Amino acid sequence: MNGRFLAIAAAALTLLAACLSIARAEPYVWGFQAEQLEYRAGTGDDVAAWDFDAFFGKDELRLVWRSEAEYETGEKNFESLQNQLRLQKPISDFFDAVAGVSVETPDGYKRVHGVLGLHGLAPQWFEIDADLFVSDRPYFRFEAEYEGLITNRLILTPSVEVEVPLVDDRFAGRGAWGPKVEIGARLSYDLVDRAFSPYVGVHYERSFGETANLKRAEGGDADSLFLVVGARLMF
Repeated sequence: MNGRFLAIAAAALTLLAACLSIARAEPYVWGFQAEQLEYRAGTGDDVAAWDFDAFFGKDELRLVWRSEAEYETGEKNFESLQNQLRLQKPISDFFDAVAGVSVETPDGYKRVHGVLGLHGLAPQWFEIDADLFVSDRPYFRFEAEYEGLITNRLILTPSVEVEVPLVDDRFAGRGAWGPKVEIGARLSYDLVDRAFSPYVGVHYERSFGETANLKRAEGGDADSLFLVVGARLMF
């Protein structure tokens, strides 16, 4: 009996030592990256917007908090406000699988979705984020961004985002199969390495199909053009 106990204890200690060794070999890391902290001035209501990620974990599995918002300064309300909590795990050298939950809480409605997606670098170093938001009102979102180095510090970043509702969600302003497209270009300067990069740019939004019809029915425009000033943060 004592021999069996000693053998089990020795195996447990060996396993514990192996786990501690792995933990020491792969420490936890954390970080914060704001792709957009900006003010958009256009022909209609001006907008304050943000898009940032904060993460904690290891290379093999990370917990990510992603937040996006657009605040109309004239109407003093959130046109959009979304927070995601998701797990991110590598599935190849360049892509991570994503799974989590998304909560949308702008003024006027609330939506909760499951999130399944891919995040990573496509050929030619395009940063890709493709997500399916799963609920009784599902939609799909695809984002692509490219950092073009003009000099070591001056960077031009074009971007495109396409959101496609799969069913009608009138409270959220989404009409089935009526895409919303956002196109932007931001010229930034790495003032403090990559930690702080102020930028200027342009941002254009256009809705199509039933989504555009919903916009017009509420007295809005199907498209908007903004001049942008803001900063990117990373630490």
